[in-house]
Order: sequence, then structure tokens, then C-alpha cells
Amino acid sequence: MTSSPPAPIDAPFAAPEPTDARDGRGADLAAAGFASSLSADEFKALFRGHPGGVAVITADAGDGPVALTATSVSSVSAEPPLLIFSVSSQSSSAAVLAAAETVVVHLLDANDLDLARLGATSGVDRFDGSRPWSRLVTGEPVYHDVRAWVRCAVIERMDAGGSTVFAAHALQSQLERDVAVGDHGDALVYHNRTWHRLGDHSRLS
Repeated sequence: MTSSPPAPIDAPFAAPEPTDARDGRGADLAAAGFASSLSADEFKALFRGHPGGVAVITADAGDGPVALTATSVSSVSAEPPLLIFSVSSQSSSAAVLAAAETVVVHLLDANDLDLARLGATSGVDRFDGSRPWSRLVTGEPVYHDVRAWVRCAVIERMDAGGSTVFAAHALQSQLERDVAVGDHGDALVYHNRTWHRLGDHSRLS
């Protein structure tokens, strides 16, 4: 591993390509009432300073398990229990996630940094046994000893630029390391291409 961790495979939303008013996309924006669009670099600069929680998403559509690290997981509703996440179309896991009916979302803390790095490293076998895993009785791959995981049914997919946004309904969960109200819980955060652990030193109030 290098001292500088690789960027997670997906971002909160895929940064748009630079757009020129003279090209087709620029014409589409103008037709929609948008006179201009941020460049990819401008958009990335915004989100470099916006930290995100870290998750690893696994799935298997029948041809073998896949996993990727994500910083885009967000809760949407408690009743019904819904969450969303996005996956870049360039991800090696994109095709499987496009076909999978269910996924497992692993919500990580700093004790799971090795798993976060594994899911963010391209070109490696993420199920080679270096991180213990097994299958649920329903068939989904799940990593062991993570802070928490939730098995979800994918209920909707939406194309968004170079990514797909997934909406998923929580079906089953396991919580290994609960976090008391007001406690930092050793949360793992990705900020400006660097992993961070929340702790008492980061508490502001």
C-alpha cells in the first residue's frame, strides 16, 4: 500500500465533463435554461472539502462477488428504511450492480480501514481471503467484523451523468460496534483524498 490512499471508486456524484456552450451538451443546457455549467475541476474542488462517511458495497448477480468502496451512501427515510448510493459507470463493479437485485452495504469505522482500502484498490481480488468473508443464507457476500452491514433490495436505479444512483430498501442488518448518542465512535471519514478518524480531538462542541 502507498502512503497516499487511492480515491474511492465512486464519488458522491460523478463530476461532469467540462461543457462548452458550442457543443451538444452546452446546447442541451441552454435549452434547459442553464447558461453554463461548472467544469469538472471546479466541481471536484467543491467536494474535496466536503467529507463523506465510508462504506463498502458488495453484490453478486450470479457470476461471482464484487465489492467497491463508496463515499456516497446516505440514509433517505426511516419509514420505510431507504438509502441511496451512486456508482461510477467506470467502476469494475458497475455491470454486476446494474443486474443485482440485492446488495450488502457495509458501514465502516476506522477499525475497518483495511477493507476501505481493499475496496478502493483497482485490479485486485477483493475476495482472496485476505479479509474474511462469507455468504448470507440469501447468497450475498458479506465481510466479517465490520462496524455494521445492511442487506438491501435495490428498488430503483437512475442514470445521472457518468454514474448510476441506486435507491435501496433495508431488509436485514447486523451491528457489531454501536455508537452511543454524541459519541464519535471512531468514525471513518474520507476528506480531500485522505482517510480520517473522528475522535475527541475533532469534537467542536
